[in-house]
Amino acid sequence: MDALEKLNSDLRAAVADGKLPGIVALAGDRNGTFYEAAFGTRGTADGAAMTVDTVGWIASMTKAITSVAALQLVEQGKLDLHAPLSAVLPDLAGAKVLEGFGETGAPRLRPARRPITLHHLLTHTAGFGYTIWSEDLLRYQTTMNVPPVISCNNRALTMPLLHDPGERWTYGINIDLVGKAVEAASGLDLETYFGTHITGPLGMGDTGFRLGASQRARLSAMHARTPQGVVTVPFEVPQEPEFFQGGGGMYGTAPDYLRFCRAIMRGGELDGARILKPETVALASRNQIGDLTVQTLVPAEPHLSHAANFYPDMVQKWGYGFLLNTERDAHGRSPNSLAWAGLANTYYWIDPAEGVAGVVLTQILPFADPDALACLWALERGAYGR
Repeated sequence: MDALEKLNSDLRAAVADGKLPGIVALAGDRNGTFYEAAFGTRGTADGAAMTVDTVGWIASMTKAITSVAALQLVEQGKLDLHAPLSAVLPDLAGAKVLEGFGETGAPRLRPARRPITLHHLLTHTAGFGYTIWSEDLLRYQTTMNVPPVISCNNRALTMPLLHDPGERWTYGINIDLVGKAVEAASGLDLETYFGTHITGPLGMGDTGFRLGASQRARLSAMHARTPQGVVTVPFEVPQEPEFFQGGGGMYGTAPDYLRFCRAIMRGGELDGARILKPETVALASRNQIGDLTVQTLVPAEPHLSHAANFYPDMVQKWGYGFLLNTERDAHGRSPNSLAWAGLANTYYWIDPAEGVAGVVLTQILPFADPDALACLWALERGAYGR
């Protein structure tokens, strides 16, 4: 059995054993797609099968696209990586750090000691977090009645910092604010900007914040693991949002996202469409957090995420929009490959050294699902012929 035949067997078994309701997996190189498969069902009322063109919520895989948009504007001189971003987003001038809660339960806040920059936001070092992985932010959100970020309500972006900018790597709402900066600097809403400058040129016709009739016809249901087993759960990103969630609001297909990955792998160009200069891609692909390291995401909301760390025994860094592994992993990925994921267990990696990229799409919570991760590693081994 060759590597791709074994991959088919592994993915088929994950669905047949009931570990996952459905999965799409693709792998490609600089020249095109060399593996694509779909197994299981979408979990919809009509019993539709999972297909390669199934649409799913790609969640935080949106972040890389938003980061590219910001870097395009850096190339044009419309955004600056290291200047205070309050010149573009005035509310950032009033950023405060949460230091705990008083005896009455009121939050204790102080002004941030340094200004927030685009560099801080792109690298998740600004101090913003997510309630999913922060008990303090979850308490603040409840105490102050702040809506969750998935509501796409502007008040969701008024959360405090967990530390001063530049002091730690903390995964959070940073890229939602990058999206706001892209809109302010370009004069376009994020959906229009992406369609004009990224998803449109790359031929990613099924990727966007709003679901059209064609996308709805191929949309997977959302699933959740419960003590009673895997169940479908109601879910939809607001279709008329107060803000387009640049950190996690997009829907799309695995083939679309593989086109994005291949463009990055090729130095910012695909099929004649250039979205970034090669030197900008190189900048985004380098460690941008210095001696800081990416840390395990410890869940405060376990129904949404397991503890998440792709490489707990490896030092991991962050570029502009991407996780960087610093050593070759056990499945074939080269050091300094680019990667990240989405909350509903969607995953991708880009390995410029080997010229290999892969995308996995499922629609199941909580994040960092062991069975979904096993399928990601199986795809990786198959893509590298292992």
